[in-house]
Amino acid sequence: MSVDVPRTFGALMVGGIVAAVFSGVVTSQAFAYFKQYPDDAPTVKAIVGVVWGLDFWHTIFVTISLWYHLIEHFTEPENIDYIPWSLAMTIAFTATLTFLVHLFFVHRIFKLSHNNYYLAIPLGIIAVARLAFACLTTVTMITLKSLKLFVERYTWSFTTGLTLSAVLDVLITGLLCYLLLKSQKSNSSMNHILDKLMLYAFENGSLTCAATVVSLICWLAMPENLIFMGLHFVISKFYANSLLATLNKRRVLQAVPRSQQSGSGGNLAIMFPDSFGLTSRKTRHESHAPALSQVHIKVDQTKMSVTDGAGASDLKSESPQSY
Repeated sequence: MSVDVPRTFGALMVGGIVAAVFSGVVTSQAFAYFKQYPDDAPTVKAIVGVVWGLDFWHTIFVTISLWYHLIEHFTEPENIDYIPWSLAMTIAFTATLTFLVHLFFVHRIFKLSHNNYYLAIPLGIIAVARLAFACLTTVTMITLKSLKLFVERYTWSFTTGLTLSAVLDVLITGLLCYLLLKSQKSNSSMNHILDKLMLYAFENGSLTCAATVVSLICWLAMPENLIFMGLHFVISKFYANSLLATLNKRRVLQAVPRSQQSGSGGNLAIMFPDSFGLTSRKTRHESHAPALSQVHIKVDQTKMSVTDGAGASDLKSESPQSY
């Protein structure tokens, strides 16, 4: 049995290296988030912590898979058909991380659309379905332990999962841009910020969608090799960085001059104030507390003194005093 080493072992190795590099970026983004936003709500901090943890363990499973194929069974190229449990687990961890990121952006759409359930619920259902198909793929891979058998029997499972992920990326990106455009029309003073946000949302959605589509194409066109899996290693890193970069982007938006935020006082939902629950209750209370203005009281004092023996009164005015 001849094995195309560059397209099997080589694809796994390159994908693993690139995934490790992006995992380092995820870690740096996570540390930057916790340092810059200590007052964020515990829920958001928990999401960031879970995303970082999922990314970390995903990298561990990728490393175990590479060790199995490239070190432990290096002299057995025909063993490339065997699916180690660690390789199957990378799919489940990618899907779980992707699910959390999708829900985060669905929540943003929900708030931007003024709690429109007709938009949020269908998106949430698609996200759950994508996760379900990915978990099915993981279970069948662990059970069959053969790439050839999986391709013959369950191609539809992996294909459906990737397709739903790409479709959801397109829908989320399109809806975010549409809702931001509507906000732009009603908040003309914030056009500069909204333009940046639309471009940023488009770039994030395009990157994750492109990675998913390319992996899907390689899976459908070349299921006999592992190029699709090498690309799949990197997908979760793109999603994790998309979420963390979005949260850390607030620092840039806060630096925008107040004159460009006058239309809505900087309290637009996309800018992550109270409407997304990103800030703690204590911080929100302090930010909405009315400012105390100083009151200056000016008092003019006039004294009248009578000089004995002269019978006349002298009026003396003192300079006004402020309190």
